[in-house]
Amino acid sequence: MLAIIAPGQGSQTPGIFNSWVTNPVFHELLSQWSMRIDLDLIRLGTKAGADEIKDTANAQPLIVAASLLGAHALGIKSFAYTSGHSVGELAAAAISGAICDADALRLVRARGIEMAKAAALSPAGMSAVLGGAREVVLKKLDELKLVAANDNGGGQIVAAGNLAALAALSENPPEGARVRGLAVAGAFHTSFMEPAVEPLRTLAATVPTAPTAISVISNKDGEVVSDGAQVLTRIVNQIANPVRWDLCMQTLKNLGVTGVIELPPAGTLVGLLKRGAPEIETFALKSADDVSAAKEFAGRHA
Repeated sequence: MLAIIAPGQGSQTPGIFNSWVTNPVFHELLSQWSMRIDLDLIRLGTKAGADEIKDTANAQPLIVAASLLGAHALGIKSFAYTSGHSVGELAAAAISGAICDADALRLVRARGIEMAKAAALSPAGMSAVLGGAREVVLKKLDELKLVAANDNGGGQIVAAGNLAALAALSENPPEGARVRGLAVAGAFHTSFMEPAVEPLRTLAATVPTAPTAISVISNKDGEVVSDGAQVLTRIVNQIANPVRWDLCMQTLKNLGVTGVIELPPAGTLVGLLKRGAPEIETFALKSADDVSAAKEFAGRHA
């Protein structure tokens, strides 16, 4: 049984479209999407540097566009389930058929802008806590009034909140853990993002939805969702609520999924699966050069 997953913010790298734009079909797709959302995705994905694509308003549409390119290259008929981490849920929603590609990109463009605005209101950040017992890590975060914004499984929890509290966490990490600051400009998936929710909810109300062709595993609780409207509602609500990727991985295991392909810009989620669900075989689709091998992998698990 095969699943396809889409990564979240922080996975972007300079030149992520270099291997794709040489194909006229993918170049045209990117051109159409760029015009639709008034953002030059081709330039961002081929010429922009790390600082420019780290900007939330640029990073989010860039990542979703990259995932959608990968999905188009693979085709989706052989996949039983899809899921995405954080902003990757919008790519998953489009792959599932709950919404169309154009609306996914329209939503992610607005999401990036609104979350950047919310982040500018209060200085805050995020840090990855690697290792340590889950209960010990969560207790430490609670003591510092930090939020487990991403409970990623595989020994990784992302803490978010006040910068002073994050500094204290780094100086005195939980027993058995190490702390690594993340290059993001806000405390995503916490109450700091509440100002971004209503504008996205208003926009989402204009987006047509449909029953999914591929069921979606939700970041909220790892539940399998097939109602398109519910998929979109959950995505909007997750902007200011924690991502439970640990539960998404558990659901993949419970469903009997044997193979998972991570879409571009791939690598992060495959790493989490290798630690949190090692019995599931994984493939990281990082560039257009990997498409043939990814299709061969899919054929072994479909």
